[in-house]
Amino acid sequence: MKNLYFLALFAIVLASCQPNVKNTAKTTPSVTDTVVKAKKNPNFQWEAATVYFLLTDRFNNGNPENDLNFERDEATGKLRGFMGGDIQGITQKIKDGYFTKLGVNAIWFTPVIEQVHGATDEGTGNTYAYHGYWAKDWTALDPNFGTEKNLETLIKTAHENGIRVLLDVVLNHTGPVTEKDPAWPEEWVRTSPTCEFTTYENTTNCTLVANLPDILTESDTAVNLPDALLAKWKTEGRLSEELDELELFFDRTGHPRAPRFYIMKWLTDYINKYGVDGFRVDTVKHANENAWAELYKESSAAFELWKKKNADKVLDNNPFYMVGEVYNYGISGGREYDFGDKKVDYFANGFKSLINFELKTDAEKDYESIFSKYSKLLHSTLKDKSVLNYLTSHDDGQPFDKERTNPKRAANVLLLTPGASQIYYGDETARDLTIEGTEGDATLRSFMNWNELDSLAKTKEILNHWQQIGSFRNDHPAIGAGIHKIITKEPYVFSRYLNKDEFVDKVVIALDLPKGKKSISVKGVFGDGTKLYDRYSETESTVANGKVVLENNFDIVLLEPKQ
Repeated sequence: MKNLYFLALFAIVLASCQPNVKNTAKTTPSVTDTVVKAKKNPNFQWEAATVYFLLTDRFNNGNPENDLNFERDEATGKLRGFMGGDIQGITQKIKDGYFTKLGVNAIWFTPVIEQVHGATDEGTGNTYAYHGYWAKDWTALDPNFGTEKNLETLIKTAHENGIRVLLDVVLNHTGPVTEKDPAWPEEWVRTSPTCEFTTYENTTNCTLVANLPDILTESDTAVNLPDALLAKWKTEGRLSEELDELELFFDRTGHPRAPRFYIMKWLTDYINKYGVDGFRVDTVKHANENAWAELYKESSAAFELWKKKNADKVLDNNPFYMVGEVYNYGISGGREYDFGDKKVDYFANGFKSLINFELKTDAEKDYESIFSKYSKLLHSTLKDKSVLNYLTSHDDGQPFDKERTNPKRAANVLLLTPGASQIYYGDETARDLTIEGTEGDATLRSFMNWNELDSLAKTKEILNHWQQIGSFRNDHPAIGAGIHKIITKEPYVFSRYLNKDEFVDKVVIALDLPKGKKSISVKGVFGDGTKLYDRYSETESTVANGKVVLENNFDIVLLEPKQ
């Protein structure tokens, strides 16, 4: 790794000594349809990751033959049934270079384990478990999403393209009770009371909503496996295998056969088998924090073992990564989440990062207010930790710019704010979030708008903007993990600088620029005579008197040393 850093620095120095060659600036953005060769960033770090989050069922249908299983054919509310997206569809888009062109270096997709077979109505219309959060069997994949071979191929293909994979995991609840799906035994779950969310106790020891049985994650009492699960495994011809693996797990770890440890075993199997790089953990504040520390310990051990067995497939030296959904956590809260009567530091219990619910409101502020705030917090209170920023998601009914009036500003805010970034599928193509006739969060979960990307010039232009910034971000960890510093207020120019483990990275970025000729200060970052390259306009320039001069019709500049 160190050799790679020195070679990169040498290349920069060498390039700065070459004669000046002017390139003509692009006049119109373009989106190419050619497959892009994967560019693996040897300096990847989770603090600067660009994570693409998608609903497996709503992204891309790679295999129409698996669209209907378990007779899930009842009528549903609008956008509340399965629509055909699957694991193969995700793999197809990896192979097409879609994620690579967008600068994505990690993919998080909704759970693909076997879901409850029946439908239920939570007050928003008859609903099937298309979203993946209603587990029936943690040890099997749902055929609507695909097979274990499909998952293995997805992860292998992602890794070959320099993309890490985050599995979305649920530890604290099963799926709802339906006519086809009985409740788990009472020694496994509680079915009441429903959470009130006013204290630690009535947030952790309760059901998230009515008819969503809550795993007794706080219990250390040994329990037997549910008869229904044993009968299912026997029918599928894998009862002995599953029981033998559980015996080995509990003998090795010494954990009691309590509900949470069974599920931890089943979840870490996906690491042992496929080398999953991390977990996005659902509903974190609805289980005692010690459960997450235990999950991280078991996950890390599984990941290190996988890396030893698969040295030729290892992407980097990063440890196993866990990011948590502590609903309504904001970066201003620092290390702790306040339940009202108790504060919990989830960062001290297995989590490298938490999803940040604050950026969607911060996004209304000016760029400098956002960037300086996040840089300060991440390099002080949250030093060596991170947050995963987002503007829209699958269950946030108040996203930033729900009408998609300014998707380019959304890209600027999301991809240039310090921290890791979560692109929600369709952010980059302005997918509609206001679907008429939907109830609740269904409006946020329409099928990916590939048809608009294929036919509308405006959609292609929006995607190009996201691609330009996203690929620049992927190549420069300083954007997410570095120190932010304003250079000039008007025009708005700033730098990001990262110096970590003998790796140095620095860039200068300008936003809201006028069309035509523009002078960009790079003082204190790049010296006179340095050759710089603007990735947005594809223009080379040389620093003189602490500035570079560019002439184009773009309002953004992304400056890096000319390679």
